[in-house]
Amino acid sequence: MEATTILSILKKKLAFLSGGKDRRSGLILTIPLSSDQTSMEELSVTLDYLLSIPSEKCKARGFTVIVDGRKSQWNIVKTVVLMLQNVIPAEVSLVCVVKPDEFWDKKVTHFCFWKEKDRLGFEVILVSANKLTRYIEPCQLTDDFGGSLDYDHNDWLNKRLVFEKFTKESTSLLDELSIINDSDKSSSVDKDKAADCALLPSFDPETVLQTGHELLSELQQRRFNGSEGGVGGGQGGPAWCPMEEELLAQPQVMKLLDSLREQYTRYQEICRQRNKRTQLDEIHAKVMQVVTWLQGPGSELLKTHQAIGDSMRAAQALQQKHEEIESQHSEWFAVYVELNQQIAALLSAGEEEEVVELKALQQQLSDVCYQQAAQLESRQNVLQAAQCFHSTTQELSQQLDGLLGMLCADVAPADGASIQQNLKQLEEKLQSVEAGLASLRQKGGLLLEQMCSQPSWSLEETEGPAGEQQDNVQHIQAVMEEMQLRKQRCEDMVDVRRLKMLQMVQLFKCEEDALQAVEWLSELMDALLKTHVRLGDESQETRTMLDKHRKFVDVAQSTYDYGRQLLQATVVLCQSLRCTTRSSGDTLPRLNRVWKQFSVSSEERQQRLELALSFHTAAEKVLQQECVEPESLDEVDSSGKTLLDRLTMPVIFPDGSEQYFGSPSDTAVAAEGVRERLLLVEERRLQLQVVGLHHDDTEEKHNGQDARLDVIGEELSEKEEQEEEEEAPLTEDEQGGAVVYQVCSSNLILILILILFLHQ
Repeated sequence: MEATTILSILKKKLAFLSGGKDRRSGLILTIPLSSDQTSMEELSVTLDYLLSIPSEKCKARGFTVIVDGRKSQWNIVKTVVLMLQNVIPAEVSLVCVVKPDEFWDKKVTHFCFWKEKDRLGFEVILVSANKLTRYIEPCQLTDDFGGSLDYDHNDWLNKRLVFEKFTKESTSLLDELSIINDSDKSSSVDKDKAADCALLPSFDPETVLQTGHELLSELQQRRFNGSEGGVGGGQGGPAWCPMEEELLAQPQVMKLLDSLREQYTRYQEICRQRNKRTQLDEIHAKVMQVVTWLQGPGSELLKTHQAIGDSMRAAQALQQKHEEIESQHSEWFAVYVELNQQIAALLSAGEEEEVVELKALQQQLSDVCYQQAAQLESRQNVLQAAQCFHSTTQELSQQLDGLLGMLCADVAPADGASIQQNLKQLEEKLQSVEAGLASLRQKGGLLLEQMCSQPSWSLEETEGPAGEQQDNVQHIQAVMEEMQLRKQRCEDMVDVRRLKMLQMVQLFKCEEDALQAVEWLSELMDALLKTHVRLGDESQETRTMLDKHRKFVDVAQSTYDYGRQLLQATVVLCQSLRCTTRSSGDTLPRLNRVWKQFSVSSEERQQRLELALSFHTAAEKVLQQECVEPESLDEVDSSGKTLLDRLTMPVIFPDGSEQYFGSPSDTAVAAEGVRERLLLVEERRLQLQVVGLHHDDTEEKHNGQDARLDVIGEELSEKEEQEEEEEAPLTEDEQGGAVVYQVCSSNLILILILILFLHQ
């Protein structure tokens, strides 16, 4: 019988075992009757339950039953006492009926329990509550009877419920664990027979053990405290509870706990082995799942994606697809990492047989994952190399297009500097193309190397990818060959353009040098006309000036010849370039015009120098000889006059224009030297005439000389007037020179008159 089934009856406290003992160490059973009608059936059930608690040893010592009839009627008390005869006749040794004070005296005479002792089987005494201590120690009585024993019925009932629950659960749990352990043991003997892994206990062993320990702790605490207030103890100590060793509570709990711990330990080991086996099976299943996917769909994805694309955009699309493939593999690689950690944890605490199996699984998983990771990395390297290759190809193609566009454009530079700049740009573009082609070859070689280093699939499995791989190689080689051909064509065109531009540079240089030759020739002519005026004061100086003039003409001739050669080269270059220049057509006429003007001027200058040389030579000869023929003097005089006349004449160019040598003052200075020589020659003539006179016609001679001097003076005056008429208005410097010239002429006339006067 369990307390839970009669819990409502037990809560009524119809009877209870307070834990107190009589002097014979028998348990005291208290039946507190109330003023309400007591159900004998419920009381009987209560007594049956309470009497089932003590051990047989305790029952053998007998019970002292206290029937508290102070609140009940006599007939109920009588009925209860008689019922004890039927319920526990052998266990009852004494029944103490607690009566009301002087209430049943008259009725007792009608029923004497002591006379019925033999029939009842136990002794029944009527006693008041204050005299109950004659039979039972006060410490064994509850406070209802003036004792000091503490008893809480609700607490006892709760503890009883806990005890019974623990007993029931632990017993059931022991049976289940025993069955589980035995079944697992039998299944471990026959490995081929699968164990029932779904067999689990009905109760949580940890909870049941915790309940048992708490219950045992409570029982041990009550027993320790009760040992101080037991028989022979102090009156004020706490009393014992019904669940003592006399009631077999502690030994039973301890025995159940020991058995439960033993079975639970075995069960835990079985569960651990079972979990380990389950974990091994799960790991094996996951490993095979990872290996199956990597060797199946994963490898198939890599096998079917071997292209490298034919452009940068296609390569980027393939890279994006490869990233999706990597993402799919990453999920399985994460499972691999997790499995590897689990296997490592099991290896540290596994048995030898399990370690061998785990290591084999770990090795298989690692080999497959590393192989697949290597294939992914190789594919990634190929795609990156392909992107670099296509990017370089695209850049090189753009550079070649730019170079070709530059080569196809017409060259119309303004000058040689712009041509040099264009040529420099052309060379830079060609160098850039060469560097781009070298980079393309390098990256193409790297791509081919990466493709060759990819894992080689078997021909039976990957006939398609192998052919695609060969197509990729041919495509790379074709692209590099095409770029090489395009670069070669551009180089040929660059060579032609370079030659053309160099010819244009030479053309511009020739034109510039030809213009420079014209300028140099013009400068020489200007120098000839403006500075080459003097004729020398003596024959040696004039001869030196004539030699310098000839060298000067040679320089001009070289300049003219150099200009003609440059213009001829310009014509040849124009014919080669099939173009006309803006300046070469005007340069040749200018060169010829300047040269003709220079030729006329230089020839005039040479004739004047030759006349001056002849004049000075003849004059010096006349002046140095003692005997001079009159014809020689006339010849000197005639050449001097001719020279003076030549000095006054302008240079007439082929186009009809005229220009004088130097300024009028320069011409006057040159003429002055000639006139001085003429005066010296005339003086020489007079000396010869004075010495050679042998006749008396002195006056006639003087008249003739005067007339001659007059003629010379008139001629000089006429020449001066003619020069004044022909010359333009003079500057201040030129006017000053003219004044000096007039003064010198007047002085010469006076000197001649004075000489004639002295001779007379």
